[in-house]
Amino acid sequence: MVNEQRVVQQFLELVKVDSETKQEGQISAVLRGLFEELGLSVEEDEAAAATGHGANNLFAVLEPSGENTASAPALLFTCHMDTVTPGVGIKPQLDDDGYIRSDGTTILGSDDKAGIAALLEAIRVLKEQSLPHGRIQFVITVGEESGLVGARAIDRSRLIADFGYAVDSNGSIGDIAIAAPAQAKVTINMYGKSAHAGVNPEDGISAIQVAAKAISRMPLGRIDKETTANIGRFEGGGATNIVCDFVKIDAEARSIVPEKLDRQLDAMRAAVESAAQDFGGRGELDSHIVYPGYMHEEDARPVLVAKAAATAIGLEPRTFVSGGGSDANIFNDLGVPTVNLAVGYEHIHTTKEQIKVSNLVRITEFVVSIIGEASKEK
Repeated sequence: MVNEQRVVQQFLELVKVDSETKQEGQISAVLRGLFEELGLSVEEDEAAAATGHGANNLFAVLEPSGENTASAPALLFTCHMDTVTPGVGIKPQLDDDGYIRSDGTTILGSDDKAGIAALLEAIRVLKEQSLPHGRIQFVITVGEESGLVGARAIDRSRLIADFGYAVDSNGSIGDIAIAAPAQAKVTINMYGKSAHAGVNPEDGISAIQVAAKAISRMPLGRIDKETTANIGRFEGGGATNIVCDFVKIDAEARSIVPEKLDRQLDAMRAAVESAAQDFGGRGELDSHIVYPGYMHEEDARPVLVAKAAATAIGLEPRTFVSGGGSDANIFNDLGVPTVNLAVGYEHIHTTKEQIKVSNLVRITEFVVSIIGEASKEK
C-alpha cells in the first residue's frame, strides 16, 4: 500500500529544507508546491503578519472521492512546518540499522516533517488506489515550536472539518493522545533593598534570598498525575559587594484540569507574597494562559475512529494523556475535536534525534486507515 522508498525520499527532501521556527518561508513554498502538484486546492492566511514568522499557515483541501463519500465527515490533519534549533544544513542519513539520523551536528527534523511526509504519501496512496474518502483538510502551521503561535493565529472560519488529528506526538505508532494540559506562563518579580554588602548589609533586603525562600515554599515538579510546575530561569544580582535588590523568575504551570491549574498558580502566588512579607520585600506574580488544554473521553468520535483504524492494520491502539502541548490544543479550542497521533520519532529536540523507516511507513498506513474508517461514517 505505502511506497516505502517514496515516503523515505520525501522525508529526506523535506528535512534538507531549512525551516527553524520563524524561518519558514522556504519550506512553506515547497509544501505549497507539493500539495498543488497532488491536485489539492491551497490557501494561506495572514499568520506571518500576525506572528512575525517567516510564512503563513497553509490550508490544503482534498475533495471527496468515491461513492457515497459526499456525506462522510470532513477530516482535519495537521502538522507544523517549523523545527527547533540547530536545524540549518541538516544532512540526513539512512543507517544500516533502519534508522534515519542527522550527521550529529543538527537535529533531524522528524518533528514534524515525518508527519508531513506521511500526509503527502497518504494522499498519493489514496489517489493511486482510488480509495474512497470524504473531504479532507490539511493544515500545516508555522511557529508551533515558538508556542503554537501559528495555530493561535488561525481564523476559525477557515476550518471545515468535523473532527481531526494532529500527527505530532511522541510515542509508538498507534498511541493516541486524548488529552493534553493547558500551560500558564509565570513571571515573578521580587524586589528587595540594596545596601553595601560589607559595610551595612543589615540595611539591605536581598531579593535573591527572598526569591529563594519563595521558591522553597512552592509545590513544583509533578504535583499530581494531571498537574506540573517548573522554574525555568532565575535572574538577578550583580557585584558581590551589593545586596541584590531585584530578581526575575520565569516559570510555568500546566494541568489538564483548569481548577487544578488555578490552584497551582494560587499556591505559587501565596509563596511569593508570604516570602516577601517575611523579609520586608515586595513580590509580584503575573501569569497568563499560553494555550488551553483538552480532554476527550474514550468514546469520542476521533478516538473511536482512530482505535478502529489502528486495529484494522494490526496496531495496538493505546490512549494516553500527554504532558505537553501541541497544535491539537488550539484546534480543540477552535471547536474541531482533535487528538494527537504518535509518529514514532525518538530523542526529538536533540542532535541524537532519529526515526525508524518502518515508523514512517506505519504512521502513513495509520493515516490512510483513519481516512478509510471515517469514510464509512455519515
